[in-house]
Parts: sequence; structure tokens; C-alpha cells
Amino acid sequence: MKYDVNKTGYYGKFGGSYIPEMLYSNIEELNKNYLSIINTKSFNKNFNYLLKHYVGRPTPLYFAKRLSKKYGSKIYLKREDLCHTGAHKINNTVGQILLAKELKKSKIVAETGAGQHGVATATVCSLMGMDCIIYMGEVDISRQRPNVERMKILGAEVRSVTSGSKTLKDATNEAMRHWINNPNDTHYIIGSVVGPHPYPDMVARFQSVISEELLLQLKEVEGREYPDYILACVGGGSNAAGIYYHYLDNLKVNLVGIEAAGLGIESKKSAATTQLGKEGVLHGSKTLLMQDENGQVTEPYSISAGLDYPGIGPLHAHLYDSKRGQYLSVEDNDAMKAGIELSRLEGIIPAIETAHAFAVFDRLNIKDKVVVVNLSGRGDKDLETYIKWGKY
Repeated sequence: MKYDVNKTGYYGKFGGSYIPEMLYSNIEELNKNYLSIINTKSFNKNFNYLLKHYVGRPTPLYFAKRLSKKYGSKIYLKREDLCHTGAHKINNTVGQILLAKELKKSKIVAETGAGQHGVATATVCSLMGMDCIIYMGEVDISRQRPNVERMKILGAEVRSVTSGSKTLKDATNEAMRHWINNPNDTHYIIGSVVGPHPYPDMVARFQSVISEELLLQLKEVEGREYPDYILACVGGGSNAAGIYYHYLDNLKVNLVGIEAAGLGIESKKSAATTQLGKEGVLHGSKTLLMQDENGQVTEPYSISAGLDYPGIGPLHAHLYDSKRGQYLSVEDNDAMKAGIELSRLEGIIPAIETAHAFAVFDRLNIKDKVVVVNLSGRGDKDLETYIKWGKY
């Protein structure tokens, strides 16, 4: 595929593996083995069994009748919020836990922002009887308390990160340090399409089940496999990568990623990487990231913990750079209003991350078009933020 990763781990000029020497053996072990393992019949049998009977796949493709009427188009929602644990994140954690088992690892470390990846990781560790440590920024622990308690109930140790902005970037730093210090018995489950190769490719492959199902579901309801538009929120970008995956080379499909503009692009309180970012290296890969004139990573901000990240995955950097993807940004207030609108029109309260993707209908030429929005997570975890915002 033109937009897929190449043999050296790059999407165009983005990607690669920029790692300290102490991580080399871990990454090399993954690189040598991940494709051969995940392509075996036994791996796929186990993976597909758990996706069906544990995660609850396939997730429905729901026609949003009232939303469609308002915007004069046919809007379908891919209901990843109905997955076990409430988001798409578990597709990847199930795949990586099976991979870790094959690599004879007994312990798991992960990072989390919104907490959905942390919950999904803690869940599969309980399922497989593996020790689990989750790093989470102090700010995110405060604003995502329900997910913190879920992780603890599931038996994970949640470690608070108090460096930097005390959010996802800093949690990722600490999780990587932990892995460097525990290379032999520990597997690091990265939750998004970020990090050194092969992580962006590996996570995208595990999440590609979303677009694989969409091909069949659209054929059934529309008589064709592809929509005119696919919309998804983008922080690191795993839910977007998953729903784009089987459409990357189909130029009839407009791929639209929606980032968090926070308090505004020029406010210095934003996480709109494609608007504000420059080329650089973040968490082991060359990508677009927000940085100052000295190349130091600047602090991102978003009302949504899962989009509060200063970079995007290298696949998205390549889609943006090549103009294959269109990337828009949405401010906090507009995202919250869109979340309320979806709740009122369709009876679905979305995660605030996801709500960003519902705020751009008026900015796209979607009249009479078939539009699919990846409804990547449910809003239970964000009730405190909705309540604090209060404008409903």
C-alpha cells in the first residue's frame, strides 16, 4: 500500500526507531517476531475468538437518523463505544497481550491519558494473569478518576507521574524508562500509533479490525464498501488509523482527522499538532510535534485527556504531509457542544475525545454524502468534565 509503513519502519519521511541503546534489544526482538507471530493461524484464532466473545465484536454500524436529517447527509456511527471497557483501545491490548505471551513476557507496563487504554490493559492483564503497572499523569488521574478506580479494581498498580505537564506525554516518558530498566520480563503495551517502529504498524494492524468490519457493513446498508467521508478524532491516532486502514489507498474516501485546538490555536493552550507542529523526534519516532525554537517539546492542552498529546503518530504525519488526509482542529467549547448535541439527538453520550469528531460537519461538504464517524469511546469516564463544563 502506498500509505503503509515500509520495511525500514517509515511512512514517507516519518517513523523509524530513534531509541536509546538500552532499548535496542527489546525493539529488535519485537521487530524480528511480531509479523511472523501475528500472521500465524493459532494467533489469529485466539485473537478473533477474544474479539468476538470477550470484546463484543463486530461493533454495530449505526445509522444516526436525527443527526443525518440535521446535516442533510447519511451519517453512520461505528460503535466502538460498545466494546468491552467502553472504547476501541481493547482491540490493541488483546492483540499485544497475546503477542507478549508468545514472547514469554510475564509483566506488562503501559501509559494512559484518558484512562481507556489503561483500563483495557488492566483488563487483559487480569484475563491473562499478568502483572500490570500503568503510568498516568497526576492531572489525568484527577480528571479521569472513574478509570483510575477501574484499573485498581482490576488489579493494576497505577503510578502517578508528576513531571512536566503531568499528562499523557509525561506518562509515556515514565513507561519507557520503566521498560528500559526491565527489558527481560516486561512488555510495553503502547496504546496508540506512536513510538518506535514496529509499534505504529503493530497498533494499526490490531485496530484495523474496525475498517475490516466497516467494509462488510457498508456493503450491506449502502451497496458499496466505502463511504465518502471517514471522520475520527486524533491524539496519537489509533482509532483513526484503525478506521482508515483498509481505505488508505481508496482515493474516493476523504479521510478527516480532528485534533484538539483546546482554548484556540494561538492561545498556547492547544494540542493541534498539524497546525502547530514541526518535524522532530518524539517517543522514538520522527513525526510532527509541538516544539519551541530550541526543539524542546511544548506542553499541549485539551479538555480531553486522550487528545492532550504534543505529537501525532507517523502514519498521520505522512497522511497530512502528503495531503491524503485532511486534519482539522476543534476548540474545547465546540467539542463539548457537539457531545451534547449527539447525546440529545441520538441518545449516545460520547467520550469528550470522540466528541471532537462531531464538531466539524458544518466545515465539510457532506450534503447528500455517506459519512462514517468513528465513535471511539463512551462518555461515562467524562461525566465530571461534562458536569464541570455545565452548559447543557
